[in-house]
Amino acid sequence: MNSNVKLYSLSLREARTYAFAAMFIVGNIVFPQLCHVLIPKGGLIFLPIYFFTLIGAYKYGAKVGMLTALLSPIINSAIFGMPAPAALPMILMKGVLLAGAASLVANHAKKVSILAILAVVLLYQVVGCGIEWAVKGSFMAGVQDFRLGLPGMLIQVIGGWAMLKYVLKK
Repeated sequence: MNSNVKLYSLSLREARTYAFAAMFIVGNIVFPQLCHVLIPKGGLIFLPIYFFTLIGAYKYGAKVGMLTALLSPIINSAIFGMPAPAALPMILMKGVLLAGAASLVANHAKKVSILAILAVVLLYQVVGCGIEWAVKGSFMAGVQDFRLGLPGMLIQVIGGWAMLKYVLKK
């Protein structure tokens, strides 16, 4: 394991699981609001609802990631109307895929690397886009994140790596 970055796998019986999930949920509420307010179509371009799910699941495990992935979009939608309720199923599905992929890759890699984070992002996006294509019956709807969200994926990879490697060392 990398000596300066510690990865965890917290259980649902630990209070800190919920504390970390709450912290990442707040991040997943604030970051999307900033993107939506500051940039037209900012949510579609920067995919902000997924950023802290990636961080939480990679650093603290599947339970923190799943709590963040499920509660962030629901709370955002209930309070701000975004994501729109019609978009929730696909966003929830991709968030769950992301949390699963991040915790799986972190458990396998046992360290933080750009390649590991890139693998997480590609895994959840490719599988998620395929599922969205199948459900919606539209290839263009399925690949929307690849058509519009490449800046967001880059932020997830580079920003996620930097946050995990340098900000959340302990």
